[in-house]
Amino acid sequence: MSICRSLAIALCATLLTGLVLAAPAPKAQYPALPSETPAEFKTAVSSWDFTKRDVMIAMRDGVKLHTVLLIPKGSERAPMLLTRTPYDANGMTAHGPSAHLAPNLVGYDNALYTIIEGGYIRVIQDIRGKYGSEGDYVMNRPVSGPQNPTPVDEATDTYDTIEWLVHHVPESNGKVGTLGISYDGFEPLMAAYHPHPALKVTVPMHPMVDGYMGDDWFHHGAFRAINIPYIHDQAGSRDNSAHWWSSYGDDYAQYLEGGSSGDVARAHGLEQIGFWQKILAHPDYDAFWQDQAVDQLLAKEPLTVPMLLVHGLWDQEDMYGALAMYRALKPKDTANDKVFLAIGPWYHGQEISDGTHLGKIRFPTDTALDFQRDVLLPFLDHYLKDDAPPLTLAPVTAYETGTNSWRHLQTWPSAMGDRRPVTTSLYLSEHSSLSFVAPNTNQSDDVYVSDPAKPVPYRLRPINPVETPDGFSVGAPWHEWLTEDQRNMATRTDVLSYMTAPLTTPVQIAGSPMVHLEASTTGTDTDWVVKLIDVYPDEVAGDAFMGGYQLMVAADILRGRYREGYTVAKPLIPNVPLAYQFDLPNANHVFKKGHRIMVQIQSSWFPVYDRNPQTFVPNVFLAKPADYQPQTLHVLHNAAHPSRVDLPLITR
Repeated sequence: MSICRSLAIALCATLLTGLVLAAPAPKAQYPALPSETPAEFKTAVSSWDFTKRDVMIAMRDGVKLHTVLLIPKGSERAPMLLTRTPYDANGMTAHGPSAHLAPNLVGYDNALYTIIEGGYIRVIQDIRGKYGSEGDYVMNRPVSGPQNPTPVDEATDTYDTIEWLVHHVPESNGKVGTLGISYDGFEPLMAAYHPHPALKVTVPMHPMVDGYMGDDWFHHGAFRAINIPYIHDQAGSRDNSAHWWSSYGDDYAQYLEGGSSGDVARAHGLEQIGFWQKILAHPDYDAFWQDQAVDQLLAKEPLTVPMLLVHGLWDQEDMYGALAMYRALKPKDTANDKVFLAIGPWYHGQEISDGTHLGKIRFPTDTALDFQRDVLLPFLDHYLKDDAPPLTLAPVTAYETGTNSWRHLQTWPSAMGDRRPVTTSLYLSEHSSLSFVAPNTNQSDDVYVSDPAKPVPYRLRPINPVETPDGFSVGAPWHEWLTEDQRNMATRTDVLSYMTAPLTTPVQIAGSPMVHLEASTTGTDTDWVVKLIDVYPDEVAGDAFMGGYQLMVAADILRGRYREGYTVAKPLIPNVPLAYQFDLPNANHVFKKGHRIMVQIQSSWFPVYDRNPQTFVPNVFLAKPADYQPQTLHVLHNAAHPSRVDLPLITR
């Protein structure tokens, strides 16, 4: 573009601006036939059974946060239930075709109708920097300190919000509870950090607690590439209007052809996003991540606010957080009246949806409704209502899969009768078998080739996108994948499967299985994926589809470079047997008589987790195409190298 042309364009723009400024205000197009649409339509609300207030609440630094209050008409001394969210308070309280409160709520509120209609004032607030709120957005904003040099954080914003509520909502009794799922579940934990005196209870459901050790961003050092689109949409704009785009109907192809996770993100403009820059700069478990681990943060604080932690056994997003918080806080609960735990057979947030089934796995009752009616509502009522009905809730309410029964326990992990698990080793053995007897000296190893050009998919292809801008996605739902049949993966030559004989008696586990793998690789890095699987009998009466079904009970991944610790990545020694140890997610399961126990081992789980180049590079996000090399892996199972999975076995 020439300088003359640039000046001409600038001059035209200036002239046009002047013309616009000088133009008179527009008149009605046809005064003889005026518009029938009012300048501002005011909804008639006299018949509604609630009132809606839309307010901006000032924080201590002057930033105002958009807050929506839904108050049942006639409320007197009603408790307040607060959710702070990055997902649009207006959208969650959008009024629909009813004059009643509960049917018009969006998201989990319209599922929790029992609670909403139980006389609660509902408060939903956009967190700082999102949607209608002022200020700057920071993903899971850390508390004021090393990772946040400002005096404000989610804890102070919650405190200031509660302070306003107790002084400006005359229909309330001055008691506040917080509740939320996922990111919204992270917020109730922040509320418990230096809490406001009016905060009487928190309910973190599937909360984001430690993004590196096992929640959204990493698992045991392996990056969850499937979340790149979430980072794009969530941090790319204040109102999530910048949508991830894709020219693929199969995520497997998109991520494989895109190269490293760094390349995939760069092709979509994520280098503009501050949080993505932090991910790139912190591939190890350094101070950036450690300082933000909420379980460690709250473990150092007094335990003053009763908390109900909610965990899903097949949570495909935040399987780590709730139980990490329980382990950190329960030792401080000396009176056994502050930390409660609910464990259900759910995907991420399913406790506020249909709980009759998860994928092909069906339950005899609606487990979500069971939880809402028998656990959540009594818990909230006891702490928030003036009449304070007695609380008879057990410290732990846990669903036992396999038998499909609710158990009421004193602690976790345990079983009925306070039976505690006993660590019992299940050994990999010859002929693809599993045994409770240690292997002998003469057993050989098993070998497979892991090729980054052909990674093991986490589900059958085509793999549909997790989310689309319109919320519609063709193919199997994202939330079902942890319960999908693993038989198709077992047929691959780069997946090892070991299985017991049919069980002659039930085998019950409660807690976290521990992997102890003895293996070698020809490369200098690799991933290890280990799955603990319940194999159904070849024929299941009354349900032909479930014959031979392979159900994952617990499964996870370890990036080999972190076998000695997550703070420093180290290359592996090629062709030398090394020990790898990592825990699997908690299970509460009974392998029934006639079923088999299986362990599957593989070296990729794509594209939930990014591909390991299998040659050591300082930062996997920056790996080049030439770094991705096939390698040969040996899994050992002899007396000198007894690979095993330690089960938290409940003895009968």
